[in-house]
Amino acid sequence: MRLCLYRVEIPLEHPFTIARGTKTVQRCLIVELEHGDLRGYGEATEHAYYNVTLDSLAASIERCCPTIETGDYHSAAELWTLLHHPLRDDMFALAAIDAAAHDLFGKLAKRPTFDMLDLEWNTVPKSSYTIGIDSVERMVEKLVERRDWPIFKIKLGTKNDVEIIRQLRQRTQAVFRVDANCGWSVHETIENSHALQELGVEFIEQPLSAQSRQDEHRQVFENSVLPIIADESCLVESDVEKCSGLFHGVNVKLSKCGGLTPGVRMLRRARELAMQTMVGCMVETSVGISAAAQLLPLLDYADLDGAELLSNDVATGVTITNGAMRLPNRFGNGVELIDSVSVGNSQLSTLVYP
Repeated sequence: MRLCLYRVEIPLEHPFTIARGTKTVQRCLIVELEHGDLRGYGEATEHAYYNVTLDSLAASIERCCPTIETGDYHSAAELWTLLHHPLRDDMFALAAIDAAAHDLFGKLAKRPTFDMLDLEWNTVPKSSYTIGIDSVERMVEKLVERRDWPIFKIKLGTKNDVEIIRQLRQRTQAVFRVDANCGWSVHETIENSHALQELGVEFIEQPLSAQSRQDEHRQVFENSVLPIIADESCLVESDVEKCSGLFHGVNVKLSKCGGLTPGVRMLRRARELAMQTMVGCMVETSVGISAAAQLLPLLDYADLDGAELLSNDVATGVTITNGAMRLPNRFGNGVELIDSVSVGNSQLSTLVYP
């Protein structure tokens, strides 16, 4: 097995604002695992909220290089088990390696990853398209640009959140989902839930801070008229149990939980607990999106538009057309890097290992 890492920096199509800040460029690390003439790919993004940088990611993965390149394992799950303890403090790095391993082992077996996970690609949910915080006029413009999408996730956390939804609702009958990114209080959440329900909102994602008291989460859970989906409160496997009775569903993100290997277990456990299931993403390339899309058969909701928010891409894989996810005619996660060291304004350069 041979490991190679790439630095990627891609401008966003539009500045992307949530309750915690604004970004105009996405930086990420692409992990490539090579065996013979086959290559598997995974991705981890920089993320200030979780103190993740390209340097920290590269350092974490570099420490694991001997295990990755010479270790005794025969599946992605076995490699994940070997790396879980040494990377216990860097789930983003672990997730990137795990995605690359799933992609490679699927290609070696000539099977798509979802099939390797014992899932069936029957009816799968469509993805939402995310509209970041901006002026109401600009948010309306972004919605109109994607008018054919059937589902929109609206980032909120401002002083006029309900009015934003009211203005957007005048332009479309599409499904709305709201993500407050920890920006509301208990009172705001309960009060807003009534107004948002009347405006056709489907659910509210993570309205309270993950550090809020359990009784505050329970108060929202019991009094909101809309379902409450955990995001920042559901990072790793053990959090699913903790969210039961405090949230109506969980949003699993591969970078936060450590990859597909634990992600599939989290979703199955959530279903056992009668919780709604969702997979989300960062702003990331088709490398990360194609990995997360393998879990679509387990989902009630999908938010996998990360590559759609970029000005260009460095890979091909799963595609989205107005929310509908389409698998490529390839094995594993279906990912291939575009054969160029420079893709538009994105820079792709070797890091750590030549």
